[in-house]
Amino acid sequence: MNIIDIKINDLVPYENNPRFNEKAVEKVKASIKEFGFKVPVVVDKNNVIVAGHTRVKAAEQLGIEVVPCLVADDLTDEQVKAFRLVDNKVSEFAEWDFSKLEEEMAELGDFDLSEFGFAEIEREQDFIGDLLDNGLGVDEQVKESDIFGITFNFPIEKRAEIEAWVKKVTKDYVVAMIMDEVAKDGN
Repeated sequence: MNIIDIKINDLVPYENNPRFNEKAVEKVKASIKEFGFKVPVVVDKNNVIVAGHTRVKAAEQLGIEVVPCLVADDLTDEQVKAFRLVDNKVSEFAEWDFSKLEEEMAELGDFDLSEFGFAEIEREQDFIGDLLDNGLGVDEQVKESDIFGITFNFPIEKRAEIEAWVKKVTKDYVVAMIMDEVAKDGN
């Protein structure tokens, strides 16, 4: 696997890129400024970007003219197309272990991660933690709480699983509400 430097002007954005990455560009720019360009862009044999559109946009905005690239010339056209989708999709399945995240962040001292989106994660954690702490779960022991007329009992070791479920259900509910409102406005 060879990583080579390629001029940004020689890279070709994939014309049918299914990801909206504009919201991430500022955070990636901050990461590149702080740590350097550490993750190469993956391109096909024609320099079409397979993975790394956001990094390239961030680099362009920072005035970087050359970026490290990995040429995926060992993949068929079909594999390139599949890898482009898979590379973006698999990150959606990762979840935070909030207790380990808290430990890691505590060890950073004064290093501010809010520029990289960690303030949002903390708010999500606080929201879910508040729900669980105030009746939708347990802390040190199994406890019963009556919220919305429903009692929830579960062991502490299930907290992360339930946090993930609450987050997903909440997200799905909000998306459904938005779609309902859009549909109403369209009529």
